[in-house]
Amino acid sequence: MTDAVTVAAVQTDPRLRDVSGNLDRIVSWVRSAAGRGAELVVFPECAVNGYRYESREEALEDAQAVPGPATDRLEAVAAETGTHVAVGIVERDGDRLYNCAVLVGPDGLVTKYRKTHIPFQAVDRFVTPGDIPLHVVETPIGRIGMLICYDLRFPEPARVLALSGVQIIANLTNLPPPGWVQPEFIFRTRAAENRVWLVCADRVGTERGVEFIGRSAIVAPSGVTLAEAGESGEELLVQRIEPREADEKDLIIDPGVYEMHLVGDRRADLYGTLTASAVPQPAGA
Repeated sequence: MTDAVTVAAVQTDPRLRDVSGNLDRIVSWVRSAAGRGAELVVFPECAVNGYRYESREEALEDAQAVPGPATDRLEAVAAETGTHVAVGIVERDGDRLYNCAVLVGPDGLVTKYRKTHIPFQAVDRFVTPGDIPLHVVETPIGRIGMLICYDLRFPEPARVLALSGVQIIANLTNLPPPGWVQPEFIFRTRAAENRVWLVCADRVGTERGVEFIGRSAIVAPSGVTLAEAGESGEELLVQRIEPREADEKDLIIDPGVYEMHLVGDRRADLYGTLTASAVPQPAGA
């Protein structure tokens, strides 16, 4: 693993149901990012297909097998450019649909993740909640985990990845206007509370009457946003980072006087309610 790597968030405007054209544009963006030194390139949620499908049947027509022809193209450009690439794709597995993120590298498909927290909108109305456990993969450029959009609204998925040793979380997202809270607060909060790098790629443009907000970002383990895209227009963010900074969970401000141990100070004995099948009701409810 190298000490420093260059990461990129690509803010794109996918065309709904234009799988071939979207893949052409993804390939072009990967080449552009690699030309600026990027070793990890992150794209939005559903970047291959578009997002606002109106029926299960419509989505099934365009959904892709993973692995399959779409990931073959991604693997080819990753091999050509020597990059790792995270891309959102509507996946078909038998008669099931998944909102999926794939990570490919120079040697092929590294892993995939299926969105686990499902809002009721667009294609998510027709997908099956993800069945692949939250996980971290070791790569030559760092330990990487993936989350998809709504997953980041919940503190637990990012915390699971952090406790599993993640250094870089690739967050693939499609944020309509109510999603402004994500770049405004949640990106920075999840990075800071877990001391991890966050590479968030959002989309722009209008799809079936809904306008997306952009504001893709690269956030440091300190919670500081190092790069942020605008609210409209396609854009490429590139940032040099040091993945090992995410391994520093102990903040020693004044040794023996002022210290914070973000893993060691946790009180797991108090957190049983987080995994309880039923949430206790307040007294008198």
